[in-house]
Amino acid sequence: MKKFIIPAEVYSRVSGYFRPVSQWNNGKKEEFSDRNILKYANDKIFTPDVKIKNS
Repeated sequence: MKKFIIPAEVYSRVSGYFRPVSQWNNGKKEEFSDRNILKYANDKIFTPDVKIKNS
């Protein structure tokens, strides 16, 4: 089976507006890759290393 790779544009909110990450300078791209994604459930915030259990 052939696999197709389709590039996707990633946007991030900067100062109230959305801007493509591909247009950022190298320093901002590095900072973006260092960000942690927070997940929340039932008004509790979890860091990526904490697993959320379904109740």
